[in-house]
Amino acid sequence: MSKQTQIRRTTVPQIAARKGGEPIVSLTSYHAHTAAIVDKYADFILVGDSLGMVMHGMDSTVGVSLDLMIVHGRAVVRGTEKALVVVDMPFGSYEESPAVAFRNAARIMKETGCGAVKLEGGARMAETIRFLTERGIPVMAHIGLTPQSSHVMGGFKTQGRDEETWALHEADAAAVTEAGAFAVVLEGMVEPLAARITGQIAIPTIGIGASAKCDGQILVLEDMLGLNEWTPKFVKTYGNLGPAIEQAVSDYAEEVKSRTFPGEDHVYR
Repeated sequence: MSKQTQIRRTTVPQIAARKGGEPIVSLTSYHAHTAAIVDKYADFILVGDSLGMVMHGMDSTVGVSLDLMIVHGRAVVRGTEKALVVVDMPFGSYEESPAVAFRNAARIMKETGCGAVKLEGGARMAETIRFLTERGIPVMAHIGLTPQSSHVMGGFKTQGRDEETWALHEADAAAVTEAGAFAVVLEGMVEPLAARITGQIAIPTIGIGASAKCDGQILVLEDMLGLNEWTPKFVKTYGNLGPAIEQAVSDYAEEVKSRTFPGEDHVYR
């Protein structure tokens, strides 16, 4: 049997074909062991530049480098077998020109083995999206609240509260669709606008703090598990691992201090 016939990963065309069908399940992951767990349930896994804040203590995603994304992207690919792996292009790696974007996107795909990249921006990035897709690099777009542009936006603000701005967001969605993106993330967008855009475009929409009518949903894994002290108000937490981890560490520290660890069951004889 050839190696090609053994490929089991979800593909970009399979995600694109889910428009209007069974909802697409996605989460972020940044390392192999969590990716292996998420892989059992997710259609695609995003190696998001949110890793800068979640894992490296940065104040925003702006400080994340291309090398950092590649290191974590490689780890996630190693830990998975089934899900499509999408890697974020970090701030400064694609905005300068389509040619620069292609060079960096090609490096991400070569060095991680991922199946697609994601970049932020609507109509302003359409030329770049088209340049990449025409040269064999699948692109997931990202519009609405775009964290890399938070300084320009004046912070992390919900998009679309003023109905007069809806046309701009709709134009962004139409532009990335026409440019060849296979899906688009709608982040921090009022529900009626996200639902409207989902009905207007031919590619799947992936919501985060948007509408249940999106074609799929994504959350930051650490937010969903309750590992962060603060989470966005739209996040539903499915676990409370932060306090559980703290309690486990506290119990261990007390046992070490009292010389009750390691006990007889935890040493070699």
